Amino acid sequence: MATEAAPLIDLAAFEQGDSTLRATIAQLTDQACQHTGFIAVTHHGVDQSIIKNMWTTMQNFFNLPSSVKQQFAVPFAGYPYGYMGNEAESLAASLGNTTPPDLKETFNGGPIHIPKSITDPDALAFCYARTPWPTQPAEFTSAWSNYYNAMESLAQRIMRLFAEALSLDTHYFDEYISSPISALRALNYPPQQHAPQPGQLRAGAHSDYGSLTILLPQIDSRGLEIQRLDGTWQEVIPVPGAFIINLGDLMARWTNNRWRSTMHRVVNPEHTHDPHSRRQSIAYFHQPNWHANISTIPTCMDTSSSTTYEPVLSGPYLMSKFKSTV
Repeated sequence: MATEAAPLIDLAAFEQGDSTLRATIAQLTDQACQHTGFIAVTHHGVDQSIIKNMWTTMQNFFNLPSSVKQQFAVPFAGYPYGYMGNEAESLAASLGNTTPPDLKETFNGGPIHIPKSITDPDALAFCYARTPWPTQPAEFTSAWSNYYNAMESLAQRIMRLFAEALSLDTHYFDEYISSPISALRALNYPPQQHAPQPGQLRAGAHSDYGSLTILLPQIDSRGLEIQRLDGTWQEVIPVPGAFIINLGDLMARWTNNRWRSTMHRVVNPEHTHDPHSRRQSIAYFHQPNWHANISTIPTCMDTSSSTTYEPVLSGPYLMSKFKSTV
């Protein structure tokens, strides 16, 4: 495990196994989350037709002319949802680092439904803001919604694995993620027609903000790297049929830094002017309920019962992090 960027975790074996097998897989998960903060989840049970429809639809969307995609653009800087063209954000800025903007274009969408209990004006204006849904391709909204719902369900199952990995009751996190304010992002890294600026990457070095991210990378794609504990970088190779899962900042806070919210980036292709250097991925950013109070988990307190972090509310924390990148 010390050499693996994203160790394999068989989710079906965990869910269907006896207590001994569940404990073994939970222990492996704990070790991976301490070491790299990344795992590759296999046998996840997500319907392959949902994945295929989402993938094809996003490819078709990014193939549209820029003038069409701009019809569904974010209405103003700092708005969370909609289309963002190439070089529109710098992820490294979320950590206070100044770099040229990232060489990617994205479409971002938020929760599919607004719970009746949500009345907070900030929540309604940010996490539950209207997504400017594309009308092309015609199946965009249905493919997106089906995939979003599948990822929300998968994230809940992974959080139950995480609970056992932290010696908690299986359902410990359920109350925190009953109405998650998660976001879904489709990413397209266009072929690079000219040399990047100094320090410019496809996605600058950053950590994610929430509890976990579920990444569907393009098969055989290259470029995703994570930062090792010694500061060097290691590539994460996609595993056919698996989702890549990484922890976010809130999980590091929750676990009192027992688990890592790992710095990662997407580097440029080895050769510029390469028509085959296009890269795509789909990322689901799981975020606990807007009002979820994120404070240190009891099993992650040290012997003095001290904690590294003050409690934060999930929604306002996410909003502050996101607005630093645009």
